[in-house]
Amino acid sequence: MFAVIETGGKQYIAEPGAKLRVEKLADLEEGNTIIFDKVLLIADEKTSKVGAPYVEKAKVEATVLKQARARKIAIMRYQSKTRRRRRQGHRQPYTEIEIKSIK
Repeated sequence: MFAVIETGGKQYIAEPGAKLRVEKLADLEEGNTIIFDKVLLIADEKTSKVGAPYVEKAKVEATVLKQARARKIAIMRYQSKTRRRRRQGHRQPYTEIEIKSIK
């Protein structure tokens, strides 16, 4: 059984026991439980339910594993013929969750 959930403007495939890195969810500590109610699709071996836009009364329960920031990515801007270079870095915050159940 799996579900497609929406959080942080992105869609994720959630299966029980799966670990996901989602956009940072504010005010949550490690070990807290979170419920996602924006479920777009639920499917198993025999049936599937597609929401319009969300499946009614569907919930995905998850546990917060950690709040962290991803590895730094280097952003390099270069303008030819003027010797102009600019280097910048960015670390995106994320929340790592583990899917417990799909209801």
